[in-house]
Amino acid sequence: MRSIDIHAHVVPRAVWQAAEAGRDWHGFRHQAGDGLGTFLGGNGKPTGFTSPKVRFTPEERLADMDAQGVDVQVLSIHTPFFGYHLDAARGTALAREVNDEIAGMTRQWPTRFAGLATLPMQDTKAAIAELERAVTGLGLKGAELDTIVNGENWDAPRFLPFFKAAEAMGAVLFYHPQPQHNFLTERTTRYGLFNSLGVILEDAIVVAVLILGGVLEACPNLKVCIAHGGGPACYAMGRLDRGWQGNPDARQSIPRAPSSYQKQLYYDTVVGSEAALRFTIDQVGIDRVVLGSDWPFVPWHPSPVTWVQGLASLTADEKERILWRNLESLLRL
Repeated sequence: MRSIDIHAHVVPRAVWQAAEAGRDWHGFRHQAGDGLGTFLGGNGKPTGFTSPKVRFTPEERLADMDAQGVDVQVLSIHTPFFGYHLDAARGTALAREVNDEIAGMTRQWPTRFAGLATLPMQDTKAAIAELERAVTGLGLKGAELDTIVNGENWDAPRFLPFFKAAEAMGAVLFYHPQPQHNFLTERTTRYGLFNSLGVILEDAIVVAVLILGGVLEACPNLKVCIAHGGGPACYAMGRLDRGWQGNPDARQSIPRAPSSYQKQLYYDTVVGSEAALRFTIDQVGIDRVVLGSDWPFVPWHPSPVTWVQGLASLTADEKERILWRNLESLLRL
């Protein structure tokens, strides 16, 4: 059975080349330390790595994909390197370099890789221009986005032209928060909760914002996938509906209950348990759930494909849809 993984990260080779030369990479500077060391960027928070696979060559990545039974990876930048904190010119330069590298991998191995761009979202016009270059010029399938842009949520009016442009291009937008860049870090730094819980809360917030902010109402054909199964968003839809019913401002932004929009989104399988995946499928429909691995940061035993194939609560048809059919259609592979 085929498999396509929408959630596979890249640390650009240029990052490591700059580190070896002792140079900054668009404002990110390498600091030696345990393992692969860390990178310090504009937000002042160090980025470390939990897997040595972030330094894999494309050939090593392909061998790892073969071992895990993954036929196609949809490549996207490792999120701490989004670069939204840079000025527009430097952010655009970062995005173009990353997108050219990802596109180069998709051209060299067209049957094994597809790609998602990174964009300078600090400047909407620049982001639209780079998305168009990436999709129409480089052949990438869309873009990976953070759940927040320098403190702005995605319902800010300045983003609507971006969503309209993405909708017109048929570009897929994949939302993935930065693990160490969420509000839970202000509450506690213990127990790894910034990652295990903070990340999925960010996923749920962006789902709620896209719905209640009227983005999905204004752009009904927009293609959006949320990492980590959308976090607890689907579980919370009843509360969101009740809040919408009792809040005049919310009812002005969208004419229908929030839960009626959740089937416009796609959700990946990085949810942590079979029960969570089954619940998500039952809420949004099997045609809206797609394979994700969070490569190389989630340790699958032995692989995300084997995990889905072994789930007793899924039918053979459901497994096939999750593993490849839904993404083949969404990405037009």
